[in-house]
Amino acid sequence: MFSVDEIREKYLTYMQAKGHTVIESATLAPDNDSTTLFTGSGMQPLVPYLMGESHPKGKRLANSQKCFRAEDIEEIGDNRHTTFFEMLGNWSLGDYFKTEQIKWLYHFLIKELGLDPERIFVTVFGGDKSVGIGKDTDAEALWQEIFTVAKVSSSVAEIGSEADGYKRGIKPGERIFYYGSDKNWWSRVGAPANMPVGEIGGPDSEVFFDFGTPHNTDFGEHCHPNCDCGRFMEIGNSVFIEYIKTETGFERLPKKNVDFGGGLERVAAAVQNQSDMFKIDLLGRIIAKIEHYSGTSYEDNQRAFRIIADHIRGAVFMIGDGILPTNTEQGYFVRRLLRRAVRYADLIGVEPGNLASLAGVVIGLFSVAYPNLTERSTIVKDTIKTEEEQFRKTLAKGLREFDKRAGAGTVTGTDAFTLFTTYGFPYELTEELATEHNIVIDRPEFDRLMLDHKKVSRAGAEKKFKGGLADNSEKVVQYHTATHLLLAALRHHLGTHIHQAGSNITGERLRFDFTHTEKVSPETLAKVEVWVNDAIKKGGQVKFETMSKVDAQNDETIEASFWERYPDEVKVYNMIAPDGTVYSRELCGGPHINDFSEITGFFKIVKEESSSAKARRIKAVFK
Repeated sequence: MFSVDEIREKYLTYMQAKGHTVIESATLAPDNDSTTLFTGSGMQPLVPYLMGESHPKGKRLANSQKCFRAEDIEEIGDNRHTTFFEMLGNWSLGDYFKTEQIKWLYHFLIKELGLDPERIFVTVFGGDKSVGIGKDTDAEALWQEIFTVAKVSSSVAEIGSEADGYKRGIKPGERIFYYGSDKNWWSRVGAPANMPVGEIGGPDSEVFFDFGTPHNTDFGEHCHPNCDCGRFMEIGNSVFIEYIKTETGFERLPKKNVDFGGGLERVAAAVQNQSDMFKIDLLGRIIAKIEHYSGTSYEDNQRAFRIIADHIRGAVFMIGDGILPTNTEQGYFVRRLLRRAVRYADLIGVEPGNLASLAGVVIGLFSVAYPNLTERSTIVKDTIKTEEEQFRKTLAKGLREFDKRAGAGTVTGTDAFTLFTTYGFPYELTEELATEHNIVIDRPEFDRLMLDHKKVSRAGAEKKFKGGLADNSEKVVQYHTATHLLLAALRHHLGTHIHQAGSNITGERLRFDFTHTEKVSPETLAKVEVWVNDAIKKGGQVKFETMSKVDAQNDETIEASFWERYPDEVKVYNMIAPDGTVYSRELCGGPHINDFSEITGFFKIVKEESSSAKARRIKAVFK
């Protein structure tokens, strides 16, 4: 039985032997991506390359990517959901395709990790008649061949939808299942019918492990691979990006890509035959330490233990990546994790201050794979300790507010909602206190308010981003390229202390934050505007060069911020005038125009304001 660390190492070694270059994990705070505040999949940092840009490391890549999914916070407490996780991934950028991917994946799971073929079940794309894309019979045929050689039954089942799966169930001998585009299709916007012109996507094939646990009919009448009862767990998904949406429908891409993602913790659960993911070796050690601190058993209060273990691990990794607790954007979720961890730690008797010690345990368990955690160990533990102390003061205020309402004889659903959003009281705490006062809370009212709150929060998480691009549209790329010229102009007129502190770009405008403490005068802003427009008018080209991050850091002519977010190999974009003058030489990972002639409009600064105590903000448009 292999440990989590051994599985991670075996996977990367296996992929290296298949010609893949192992790349670093991107940080949890993504650049140039508006789809989420956090890196939520291994594919996410590689979207530009899946869209056609060449990767400096080649056409075959692999890694174990740190991921965080904020939308899963409320799901934590069951046996399989975590906010933070590692995603094993391999990619083919116009190189190998379905045959190699499916065979290699099966070989790794069965031969390298020792999983039983009888407990492996797979799903494939069943087609989408609404857009004229047929079933993925190629993937089915490959799986049929593999299971025939393995001498296991391999009947094919037409499932269709998840609802159909619960009605139909699994029949003896079935191992390959066709599902529709809501389950076995990937694009950044979901099903084929949702894809805009120019978007790429394709069918996927998911691999499930059967733990053999009894079916829970609370989830539906019958069990099937996509059932949530706990019997089946998805351990890998191979996406075959082979289509592009055009004005007339879908066309095959000339260069097809493979994007594989497999949750490391889920793979470990299968290897270690633990349907409860919190019992795998690394998470299990965190659970054991919580038992020690609380003096209680995991089996007596699994939900509280899982929430604490997950939330502290997630907070450790986010603080390790430089995301500190705040009331906005990424920092809001760090704060939310820690406050929930404090409340559930109280429920099981963990003494104040021990969460910082638990963070030290997490750092020790993951420091070999992620040495930055050791480097930031002190700040991680100090941050968690301080946040716990501050939250306890907030809790005291919340208790006073509760007592006011309870003293009046009623605590409404709205009151419970206010206590949650303003004072961080989980509903369970409010309900527990209300019961002590013989008060019944209107739970449906609270649930309605929470649903609206989640919708707003989710929309905000999708729209807010640091250093991000709204999309890769022509105008967004123009604005992104213009930020390089804007930074160069600011450094020219204000001084070389100016560096980027963040940006937010849409198709309508750019927003650029820079390190400067004083208001920029209108006269200087006018000069910056002229500098940028003169450069655009004179013309120029945008060219990039690839080099090691170490070399780039040692080159004083290269401007950059957020060095820690970049991999070992980086791209330096040069903006060069026709006479050879270099306007800008800057580290960057986003899309750019090739020639200044592609920029349309007059660059106009519409606002300059404070962004923070140490940064200013410029908003500009092309008119």
